[in-house]
Amino acid sequence: MFKFEILHRSQKSRARVGRIHTPHGMIDTPNFVAVGTNGTLKALDNHMVDSIGLQLMFCNTYHLLLQPGTDVVKRAGGLHRFIHRKMPIITDSGGFQVFSLAYGSVASELKSSGAKKHDGHVLKITEDGVLFRSYRDGKLILLTPESSIQAQKDLGADIIIPFDELPPYHISYDKLKASLERTHRWEKRSLDEHLKNPQNQAMYAVIHGGVDPEFRKQSCDFLSRLPFDGFAIGGSLGKTKPEMFEMLKTLLPRMPEEKPNHLLGIGDLESLDLCVPLGIDTFDSSYPTRAARHGLLLTSEGGLKVLKKEMANHFAPIEHDCTCWTCKHFTLAYLHHLFKANELTAYTLATVHNLHFMVELMRKIRESILSDQI
Repeated sequence: MFKFEILHRSQKSRARVGRIHTPHGMIDTPNFVAVGTNGTLKALDNHMVDSIGLQLMFCNTYHLLLQPGTDVVKRAGGLHRFIHRKMPIITDSGGFQVFSLAYGSVASELKSSGAKKHDGHVLKITEDGVLFRSYRDGKLILLTPESSIQAQKDLGADIIIPFDELPPYHISYDKLKASLERTHRWEKRSLDEHLKNPQNQAMYAVIHGGVDPEFRKQSCDFLSRLPFDGFAIGGSLGKTKPEMFEMLKTLLPRMPEEKPNHLLGIGDLESLDLCVPLGIDTFDSSYPTRAARHGLLLTSEGGLKVLKKEMANHFAPIEHDCTCWTCKHFTLAYLHHLFKANELTAYTLATVHNLHFMVELMRKIRESILSDQI
């Protein structure tokens, strides 16, 4: 039931408009994918998320494995029923979170030049997988390609990701090469496990290789020979946006055009402008929801800081032509008051607007590609 069709290729760039068909509905591309780490976008219930029109939602296997447990989700009838979402879901393998325990966040790793964290969570990385200690109860867990896929089978997402190793930006050539080779073995094992029981799920390979163009080529060549349904671009994407852009500009023409692609962990407005013309189909990021919780509202004129003093007497919506629930019913002055009073409703109303903004932005981007303006 998974199918990808290309509706239009731009005459101006490599940008394209397409459709991904899944058991839980269609995804128009290019599109933005919001991150619902624990099966929910922070401050919103999933009925509201569906009503905004967010066609694809990203949930995190690592966090759901630890709480409530993927066995619980399976007994509930799968992730869609458990969280009451009717539209498509993608899950990751858990690898990103596990390796973040070892190296910290991308930002902190870049600042520390790849110094390994010594927090005691990740105990051993072997050919089998990664042994780590749960941050919730201290329980030892071995996450392998096979167990990651079984967890994602329990969750039942429409699109799943193979288990991979995420080395830091600051890593030697030899270590990056060894990591890439192990990731390819892990992804092949993940695919083999998935194909034992596909259960109408699609699997995207994850192309690695850091910012080394030859490693990226090797990864693309190896993985494109295997029967994956699509391709994600992961690993270290560069220290700066120009470095990421140069890597992607070289990589995208090498990727199979007939299959969808996804840029992992990137979805800020500047990156969308840079990457849509390269031919990226979907992007995921927590940026819009995180910005909302910090009082940064997305508008066509740029970010608007709702906590600024002058907003206290601004008795108008965030944007006059915005049709989101927040803009139709509330003013900036009221939002300013809610944030100043630390009312939780502030997070909900701001998040509704920011997600609606992203959905509308991607619709406009698709229209621009169809008219060959991008």
